[in-house]
Amino acid sequence: MRHHAYQPSSKFVLEPINFDKYTDREMLRYCLGATMYMPGTKDFLQPILTKKYPGLTSMVMCFEDACREELVPEAERNVIRLLDALNAELEKGTIRYDEIPLIIFRVRSLEQFRHFSAMLRPEHIHLVTAFNFPKFNVEVGEAYFEHLEALNRQFGEIIYGMPILESKEMAYLETRLPELMGVKAILDRHRELVLNVRVGGTDWSSVFGMRRGVNYTIYDIMTVADCLKDVLNVFSRHNDYSISGPVWEYFRATKDMKFEDAPQSINRSLFKQQTLINDAVDGLLRELMLDRANGFIGKTIIHPTHIPYVNGMLAVTKEVYDDAMQVLGTSGGVVKSSSGNKMNEIGPHRCWAEKIVMRAKAYGVIEDESKYKDLFE
Repeated sequence: MRHHAYQPSSKFVLEPINFDKYTDREMLRYCLGATMYMPGTKDFLQPILTKKYPGLTSMVMCFEDACREELVPEAERNVIRLLDALNAELEKGTIRYDEIPLIIFRVRSLEQFRHFSAMLRPEHIHLVTAFNFPKFNVEVGEAYFEHLEALNRQFGEIIYGMPILESKEMAYLETRLPELMGVKAILDRHRELVLNVRVGGTDWSSVFGMRRGVNYTIYDIMTVADCLKDVLNVFSRHNDYSISGPVWEYFRATKDMKFEDAPQSINRSLFKQQTLINDAVDGLLRELMLDRANGFIGKTIIHPTHIPYVNGMLAVTKEVYDDAMQVLGTSGGVVKSSSGNKMNEIGPHRCWAEKIVMRAKAYGVIEDESKYKDLFE
């Protein structure tokens, strides 16, 4: 897989790398990008074979919120059929391994995780990247990872875990910090199996009876923003874990979604509330900029039209990339940036620079901010 593979390479100063589930974890955790969720009951073979959704590089087959409880057995059988069919198509040469998105399963509970994983056969595992663990907390977290470790030993292959932080204990102020620190202790014990930490903005909003409107970002919902702030404080220290942003719930898909008169600065236009495409897409872009500014990498999505915007906004401009490389290539002190418009302080900016370079490898380097629009179309 490669981000922006549908775009001509001439759009990049530095092209994105290729990756798959066997890519080193330190790099792979930056590569998830727009991760599309769908019910486990959905027949997704043909969309994969026909590359129906350009830019789709990671997908989640869900046994939890997107799937009614009585349909879980059907969803499990459907997913096994998908894995069998993909293996058959690989043998026939209909599709190459590097054309199959990273496949992730969102389990419903610890018991369902155990039940479904018992259905997996050795030939399936090269197609399985990770499991999402919903409502992850200190009560069930260790058991999830103990079973995941057992699966890794059983199959002799890497399968990652992706905990979803969305429980009420993390939403409530009085229990949040002990819960977050307890979860971090669990993840620290199993760090090599943690691919990504995900957050449930919708679940936390529901605790307070809130839902953000199309003209607001999740950061405007103060109770949820507090939760996100504390998650970042605990898990993003020293780039310990990559954390993906919460889902954007709105979409308005039309066949002519594009910039009519593209501004030089998408950022300035959006925050002046100037319409670029429509309120649903503009709201997503506005939230993506705040995700990026706060250190989130990637985003849960529920509609394929979100893919180019999420992955496009993660590309790095040449000026930012040059600053990061200057910081990493200088032993210490303070230096003037190559663009001559800012100070690069080597010690304090090093952690930032490391994250920028990894993002640049995953999503590419573009000449300047005006080129983002090319990645959206």
